[in-house]
Amino acid sequence: MSGDKKRANDDALLNLEEKSLEELRGLLDSIYEEEQAVSYRRRVLHGKIDILRAELVGRLKSQREGGEGVVSGHDIERLIGILSSDLHGVSKYDVAAVSDDDWDE
Repeated sequence: MSGDKKRANDDALLNLEEKSLEELRGLLDSIYEEEQAVSYRRRVLHGKIDILRAELVGRLKSQREGGEGVVSGHDIERLIGILSSDLHGVSKYDVAAVSDDDWDE
């Protein structure tokens, strides 16, 4: 969506009380169409994710059955990076609320 169209959609929600019923219906239809496009794109992306996961799982199973390790040095480095980085999007209060006993389950 272009910046001008997005701005127009955002501005459309201003001063709703001044809009006619036809304008409100038109805005609602426009937002429904946009939501449908986003929903379609999400479904396509989930399909691609499913295909890639299936391929990855198949390859890892083949490696394991062939006697190869399924965890690479790159995987370990990524895990170290994830575990050593800040927890973005996770509240420090959520983390503090987890006791050491929770990890023993």
